[in-house]
Amino acid sequence: MSKITAFFTELMRRYLPDPFVFAILLTLLTMVLAIVVEGRLPTATTMDWGKGFWSLLAFTTQMAVILAMGYVLASAPLVDRLLNSVVDRVHSPRKAIIVATLVGCIGSYLNWGFGLMIGGIVAKKLARRVKGVHYPLIIASAYSGFTMYGLGFSATIPVLISTKGHAFESKMGLIPLTETIFSTPMLLTSLAVLIVLPLLNAAMHPKAGETVVEIDPSLDDNAPKKAVGESLLGDENTFAHKLNHSRLLSLLIGIVGMAYVVLHFVNNGTMDLNLINFFILFLGILLLGTPLNYVEKLNEGVKTIGGIILQFPFYAGIMAIMAASGLVETIAHAFVNISSPDTLPFWGLVSSFFINFFAPSGGGHWVVQGPFMIDAANTMGAQMAPTAMSVMLGNAWNDLVQPFWILPALALSRLKLKDIMGYTVVSMFVVGAIYIVAIVAWPHF
Repeated sequence: MSKITAFFTELMRRYLPDPFVFAILLTLLTMVLAIVVEGRLPTATTMDWGKGFWSLLAFTTQMAVILAMGYVLASAPLVDRLLNSVVDRVHSPRKAIIVATLVGCIGSYLNWGFGLMIGGIVAKKLARRVKGVHYPLIIASAYSGFTMYGLGFSATIPVLISTKGHAFESKMGLIPLTETIFSTPMLLTSLAVLIVLPLLNAAMHPKAGETVVEIDPSLDDNAPKKAVGESLLGDENTFAHKLNHSRLLSLLIGIVGMAYVVLHFVNNGTMDLNLINFFILFLGILLLGTPLNYVEKLNEGVKTIGGIILQFPFYAGIMAIMAASGLVETIAHAFVNISSPDTLPFWGLVSSFFINFFAPSGGGHWVVQGPFMIDAANTMGAQMAPTAMSVMLGNAWNDLVQPFWILPALALSRLKLKDIMGYTVVSMFVVGAIYIVAIVAWPHF
């Protein structure tokens, strides 16, 4: 295991650029493929890219919000005390790796934005508390748990196709969550990842005598900070100060927010990204206690999403080129043409893995690949639930090596992409094997 890990780590160190550079190179590659493979004119390709560049601005904002608010929720005093109680019981490097992976897995299973943040937070806590922990590995381990989002409550495609009125309802109908993420094959897959991934990450930890890079002591999140909105002259006795620190205000608006969520479902409302963001926002306000506490933590969280805001428009442009040129159709049809009703989900998984390099968003990914998979399933008589989940799992599988989603972990840890990607590449191979077995075995359940 040490030789395998060392090989991929050195490979990434030598050749892997910054995530933004990766996005630029991927944009240029997509343009070349559209021109060479699809015969698209360079001028048309450029226009496709420019028109699509801001097409997902609303979704970019939704993602940025859920990540920033996920950070606030993961940093709330109640959650922080819970994490500290867990961290205090960990005393060995390998156990620290296992715990960081489990927290990342469980957090991402509950909500992808929350999981991305809480995994990195607990990894830093463990790195500070447990002597001898290899810092790049524990950050990579916490991030690797993000793959569980594709099997969890916020898995984009299963949630979308279970919602009345979704874009493809006329072609595939409604697929309830009991047939996708809560089906027996997917529950067993979740359990398998939850067991195998922590043990795999622990096995990658450097052995005695091998080089260990511990956390830089200067990366201390507990240093005193001046409260946001407070005057340098001191205003503890002012009316404004009392409002800023009013627990009553937070409690009242938090209760109103939670009441809306309850009424939404009572009135047969459905769950979408806006509702998830709404819930996380007001739960965070309740847990942080005062308005100013929430603002302070949110300002910290915003620092982790700069890369998301910068890069996602580039991926939106890439997706626009893929859709307008027919590249997605070409890739999907190449796999569909060699598929049978039993093998369609397998080839859907593999094709989804590759397409996710160009479209690292579950929702956007489904928009461009979904129609071809649905038509193929209808034509062949393949099962629709495994076909849809194959696209979701391919997305979640590729996220282990998709630089875009690693950005929050890099911002939290202050590491470089090349520091941690070697470990997630190893995880990608093992998790991929689990997903392939799950998809192939699904028809036998």
